[in-house]
This record gives sequence, structure tokens and C-alpha cells, in this order.
Amino acid sequence: MAIPSLPRPNMRGPQPVESTKVNDATPAAKHSAYLQQGGSAEVGDRAFKFLMLVCGLAVLAILFLIVYQLVLRSALSWHSFGFKFFAGHDWDPVNERFGAMPFIYGTLVSSFLALLIAVPLAIGVAVFTTEMCPVKLRGPLSFFVELLAAIPSVVYGLWAIFVLVPLLSNYIEPFLSSTLGWTGFFTGAPYGISMLAAGIILAIMIIPIISSIAREVLMVVPQHQREGVLALGATRWEMIRVGVLRNARAGIMGGIILGLGRALGETMAVTMVIGNRPEIAKSLFAPGYTMASVLANEFSEATGDVYLSALIEIGLALFLVTIVVNALARLLVWTVTRGQSAGAHA
Repeated sequence: MAIPSLPRPNMRGPQPVESTKVNDATPAAKHSAYLQQGGSAEVGDRAFKFLMLVCGLAVLAILFLIVYQLVLRSALSWHSFGFKFFAGHDWDPVNERFGAMPFIYGTLVSSFLALLIAVPLAIGVAVFTTEMCPVKLRGPLSFFVELLAAIPSVVYGLWAIFVLVPLLSNYIEPFLSSTLGWTGFFTGAPYGISMLAAGIILAIMIIPIISSIAREVLMVVPQHQREGVLALGATRWEMIRVGVLRNARAGIMGGIILGLGRALGETMAVTMVIGNRPEIAKSLFAPGYTMASVLANEFSEATGDVYLSALIEIGLALFLVTIVVNALARLLVWTVTRGQSAGAHA
């Protein structure tokens, strides 16, 4: 009798159940997921590009709206005086005779006088803090210089009235009159309230702007530039003049442009010390008027339509002067650098 064979026991233990899902994502599924991810990234890129385009166009739109409103609101003055408005010397609201030349003259003279005083001081402070100042003194000195930029302009005006004007009338203007009066720029009664006072207070206000930018530019100049000039036998002054200032001149010029822009548009401090008289005088002791000051002083008092339109046209003139000055400054930068960037010389 044949004995039936029994199944042999599994000596290897339980076998793992073969998974029915070999791979969660087939090649087609992977490709579909990749396309979906790429599509969402493309949508994000387009949205970001559109947002940046809107930001860029917003600046142009704001500029266009400012120009449009200035031109529209000054149309009556344009129709009444034409281009003679910018060359006229009369400012008579009673008889409605208006000319902007005294204000343009006062703005340009006070601003360039401020640059004449502020630029050497600001560059000197920047050079000292980056090249010669002890490390422990560098931080506090930089902080206090930048603190000048945070002081409100009305505080500068009050300080000028109570401190600067008495110094000018009692000491500085008499000295300048006795020593440099032959030039014609320092003649007349030393009242203190003058174009000179406006230029000095503007210089104090723009020193931290020019100095801060110049210091940052000087710190960017590579160290090997300094070491190379010193290795050639140059003195420390020659190293600063040739190896540092020459390579940073474009950036320094940019800081000067920003300082000039601040000086052209400054209102309150200048209004308090310039004298506010619409006249053109050679002497810096004489009072003057700026475009920003006349807008601040007389805009709320303008009753006639022609008077109001003339003031708005002065605002347009200030806008145009700012554009022309910045264009000339950019041309000067190009002349200095010959179309090369500031870092091209490093």
C-alpha cells in the first residue's frame, strides 16, 4: 500500500507578501506631476514679473501725474506771461505782475554756496573716519555725523536764528567785509539774515548725506589698492589721493548730487534765515528768496487765480531746475569716469 506524501513544512519562515504596488508613481504619473509643478512655477514667475512691472510703472505714473498737475494748474500763468515768467524780476501780487528769476537765483546761489562749504568738509570727514580715525572713535564719530541728518529742519532754523545769525552779524560778516569786501560779494550791512546764512545752514544739513555716502564708497575700495600704492613708495596722502579717492570719485559725485537735491528743495530752515526778499543782489550779505520758500510763505495767502497759478508755475520751475541740475551732474559723472563704473578702476 502506497503511503501518501505529505506537504513538506516551510523551514524558511513566512514569506513576505508580494506588494501589488511596485511603484507609487509610474513614469506617466511622474511626468504629469512635473508638468503640474512646472506650470505652477511658471504662473508664479509671471505673477512676480507682472508685480515688478507694476512697481516700475508706478514710479513713472507718479512722475507723470506730478508733471501733469503742475502744467495743468499753471496754465493760466503760462497763458499770461509765457516764458517771460522765468526771466521776469517783478513779483507784485497786487498788480498781478510775476517773475520767477529772483527765486531761481536765490535757489541756485544758496545751494551752490552750500556745496562749496559742505563738500570739502564732508569728504574730509569721510576720509578721516575710513583711513585715519582710531577704531574706538570710528563708530561714535560716524553715529554723530549721521545724527545730523535726523534733526528736523525747523530745529536747524531755530538754531540758526539764535546762534548762527548773531555770530554772522557780530563777527563773521564784519571780518569778511573788511578783508574781502573788494570782491563785491561781502558788502552791505551785516544783519546776519542773508543769503550767506542760508548757504551755511544748508551746508550743515547736507554734510551728513555727502559724508555718509562718501564713507561707504571709500570702504568699498579694495584693500590691495591701498597696499599696492604704498608698495610703490607713495606717502599716506598720495595713497589716499591716488589709490582711494580716484577710485571712489563716481560714488562721491553721487553723494554730492543727493546733497544738492536736498539743498534745492529745503524749505523751512532756509525760510527762517534768508530774509525772504525777491531781489537779485551780488552781495551775500543781502537777503534773498528761494522757490521753496516762496511756496511755503505765500501759497496759503494766494487769493487771485493768476497769483495761485504763478506759485504753481514756480513749483514747476523748481521741478525743472532739479531735473536740469541732476542731468548736468550725471554728465559730470560721465566726464569724470569716461563712461566707466566706479569699480572699473579698482
